[in-house]
Amino acid sequence: MIWPLRRKSKKRMARIIIEGPITGSTRKLVLKAIRQVEEREFPALLLRIDSPGGTVGDSQEIHAALLRIREKGCHVVASFGNVSASGGVYVGVAADKIVANSGTITGSIGVILRGNNLSKLLERVGIRFETVKSGPYKDILSPDRALTTEERELLQSLIDSSYSQFVNAVAEGRSLSREEVCSFADGRVFTGEQAKELGLVDELGDEEHAIKLAAKLADLDEKNIRPITFGRPKKKLMGLIPGGSILSNLLGLLELDLLKNGQVLWLFRP
Repeated sequence: MIWPLRRKSKKRMARIIIEGPITGSTRKLVLKAIRQVEEREFPALLLRIDSPGGTVGDSQEIHAALLRIREKGCHVVASFGNVSASGGVYVGVAADKIVANSGTITGSIGVILRGNNLSKLLERVGIRFETVKSGPYKDILSPDRALTTEERELLQSLIDSSYSQFVNAVAEGRSLSREEVCSFADGRVFTGEQAKELGLVDELGDEEHAIKLAAKLADLDEKNIRPITFGRPKKKLMGLIPGGSILSNLLGLLELDLLKNGQVLWLFRP
């Protein structure tokens, strides 16, 4: 049996874009792209992030995949765009280096969990839920009632655990102590300039600056680098109309609000 030869790209640079909320569809697209970069043995990867964050598990899987590709010799540089916050930061700290524009909105390190208490509204319109459950917490965050004290404590412990994971990842990725990270990891956002002072960002600059930095790390010719982009989403009709990308991002945020209600999120909510 003759095995197909893999095309090696030892003199080239790969580029992956993470744009919009991080959801399951984002994870699938990005992980597939990382596998392609790994198979073709690119020595450098430019990770362009313009995202407010999103679901915890999806952010963690992308983060883990980036660490694995770095272990195999690929230098990763993250370039923060307009917004790279919360889960976007979590993904970014898996890179060797981070470059941000001076005005980039970043930070928002923290966890949020939302539920809707519609009990007053349901009572007003005469709707009542009948619930049969196997345990006292099975219908936690049910919209027809408020949280009990015990439920609130249980959810807070869940949030605290997720927050600790976030802080640990930032501390390890940015070579900071937990105490240093906790001093600013309270949900607040920063400009790229402020983030650099805190140690969240290595250098200030645009995507071109990040490309040159990645080339330097991988010992490539900075003048002749043309990154190959992987993981581009298939073009949809919305992408062909004026303002389609903005509308697409808004729909992504709406998806998180409607479909991910009651789920732990690493998400910047302006």
